[in-house]
Amino acid sequence: MKKGFPVVDICTLSDQQQDDLLISRFAPYLEKHHNLSLAHKHSFYHVVLFTKGGGTHAIDFKTFSVQPFQIYFMVPGQVHSWSFKGAVDGYIINFSALFFQSFLLRPDYLDSLPFFSGNVDDEVINIPAEQQPAVERIFEQLIIETAAGNRMGKDMVRALMMQLFILVARQSQQQDNLPAPGYNYTLLQSFRKLIDQNYATLKLPKDYAALLYITPNHLNALCNDILGISAGEVIRNRVILEAKRLLINLELNITAIANQLNFADNSYFTKFFKKYAGVTPDEFRKNTINHGNH
Repeated sequence: MKKGFPVVDICTLSDQQQDDLLISRFAPYLEKHHNLSLAHKHSFYHVVLFTKGGGTHAIDFKTFSVQPFQIYFMVPGQVHSWSFKGAVDGYIINFSALFFQSFLLRPDYLDSLPFFSGNVDDEVINIPAEQQPAVERIFEQLIIETAAGNRMGKDMVRALMMQLFILVARQSQQQDNLPAPGYNYTLLQSFRKLIDQNYATLKLPKDYAALLYITPNHLNALCNDILGISAGEVIRNRVILEAKRLLINLELNITAIANQLNFADNSYFTKFFKKYAGVTPDEFRKNTINHGNH
């Protein structure tokens, strides 16, 4: 990491003269964009399937071991880094938030998929052996279709991507023994979305309960039942995550970050961060820079 914290968009990565889509095999992409091993934030949706390789990658400061036929998904705004060992290959898809909006009647469809929730624990999935040929076949078709430039090619790409997303969503729900999404799941997703929009200004469960037209007790019970933590902890975790994202931007000082997150002063922010992250903001920043990734 140098002075600034890179925010990467598709048009800076693509040779395809498109600013809403990039599809590639991973090895040549990695060779060309090796600088992206350091922490960076994406302004787009990001999907990678590994077919070979080792090492680690991190999403929002949680580290995962690279495994063949592991697929991971990221939503715009998340922080990412990687540290690979040996030759790594697979496939990559980058696409903008607008890419599906003209194609789907439901503009929030992607939000309904478990791996596009923004929850890191849902975003990394190991594809079982019996599903690997089907998943790889879709990626190969995406590579071919992108290169061909055929009429209605983008719609074919969208259709293939939807096949991929549905196939993986079914598999991930089977692995986790999840029931079909119901009222409580939808309510929890609405709560998380509201936090994403208001974490800097609304810090109490009662504020979100009012927006959801439920009682604070109902919201707390919902979070405890599904996540095993209180509604207050869900909110605090999101504030801490955003603080960490801001702290790896060396152009922002601690006071500016405290102000951006709407803390009364630098001292209160430092105490809050240390209580829930275990280190001070300065210590987190130094540790992150010294390790080179997360």
